[in-house]
Order: sequence, then C-alpha cells, then structure tokens
Amino acid sequence: MRPLEGKAVLVTGASSGIGRATAFAFAGVGARLLLCARRLELLQEMEAPLMAAGASAVSSFRLDVCDRGAVDAAIAGLPPEWAAIDVLVNNAGLSRGLTKLYEDDPRDWDEMIDTNVKGLLSVSRAVVPGMVARNAGHVINLGSTAGHTTYANGAVYCATKAAEKAISEGLKIDLMGTAVRVTSIDPGMAETDFSRVRFHGDEQRAAKVYEKITPLTPQDIADAILWAATRPAHVNIHSIVLTTIDQANSTVFHRHD
Repeated sequence: MRPLEGKAVLVTGASSGIGRATAFAFAGVGARLLLCARRLELLQEMEAPLMAAGASAVSSFRLDVCDRGAVDAAIAGLPPEWAAIDVLVNNAGLSRGLTKLYEDDPRDWDEMIDTNVKGLLSVSRAVVPGMVARNAGHVINLGSTAGHTTYANGAVYCATKAAEKAISEGLKIDLMGTAVRVTSIDPGMAETDFSRVRFHGDEQRAAKVYEKITPLTPQDIADAILWAATRPAHVNIHSIVLTTIDQANSTVFHRHD
C-alpha cells in the first residue's frame, strides 16, 4: 500500500539540498511532484530522473517565495490537475552571515526574514485554504534546532526558525476541527549548501563547519519528512527534532580527533 501514490506534493526550494532529496523521496512512493525554486533550470534537469525514480508526474515552475504577489499568482494559476495540493513542504529557506547582531548587515536580516518567515507564510496562505475546503492535506514546514536554542552570532536566523516553530504550532491550532495536518521538521547540522550560502560562497569557511563531524545528509531529513507524511490520516506528527550523533543541540558538538 502506498498512501501517497498519485497525490500532489508541492515542494518549495526544491532545486538542491533537502528540497531536492525530498522530491526524490516522494517520487519513490509514486507521488505527483509540483516543484518550485528560483533556479528553474535545475528543476527541469531533475524531471526525468524523478520520473525514473517512480514519480507519477512532475511539473516545475520558477518561484521566489519572497514575492507574495508571485506566490499568489502561481498557486491561483495552477492547471486543474495540479490545483488540489495534498502535501505542502515549505522547504525554501536560508541563512546569511554569522556575525554579532550589532555588527550585522541588515540586508542579510531582510533576506532571512523575507524567505524563512514571510515566504513560509505566503505559500501557506495560498495553499492551505484549498486543503481546508477539501478537508484533507498536510503542511510540513522546515524548522531547525536553531529555533529551539539560540547560538552566538546567529540571532536573526535563530529568530526566523523560532518563528517557524510558532507558526507551525499556531497553524495546527487554527486547523483544529479539520483533517489538515501540520508538522515541523527541525534538523540540526546537515551538509548541504546551507553554510556556503550563509558565508556568501566562501567554500573554505563553509567546509570548516563540518570539520571532524559526521553531519546529517539531505536524504536523512527527507526520510523524516516522508515518514511524517505517510502516517495514518488520524495521526499528526507535530514535530521531529533530528541531529547527527555528533550534535546535542545548536551549541554542543563532538568533533572527532
């Protein structure tokens, strides 16, 4: 039995990292994949491999979740066969900078808040009413251990992930009385483009983040997302916090000799 076979799954930020791995995880159970990201060419390159991996169908479109008008237009303009979204994975997100708050670049704050908080809100606002009308659906938001424990030089990023946690909890409360589920997936250190983006392309500095640590992989996180999505319809997984065995929380790590 494959409960998600033929179901429409929308993944934001699907062109790389956790989003890409999530697309392949859902492909493996026969889902129909609706993928968006700013880099459309990467999504298009994924389409044939996703079909080969078992997806029932794949459709990709360019979208910057920071642009609320574009989000509304994209969701409202979906073809009839894609209009009923069964699972929304709000994956699009990023971190910029690792600097003391009073020395930080406000442009980095804006990008993180616009993507991690406002983007999540905009996509959810566009998609969730349809789920409520159909009395079915699942919203899966990507949080972080950073939303549970604030670390030095990361106040604004941590604040955006604390906001994601509160939004997920609040949305679940707002959806009581419906069959729509809400889950927050909160990973710790995972080796993706996260640190490269945070350090504005500084490969050397990004590599040091994972030095002498075995990090999570995007596939580990996608596995948790898929597990939450495949529970029986009456079961809501509110949150999953997952880390590598070398991490206790946002500030405590074990680095191998």
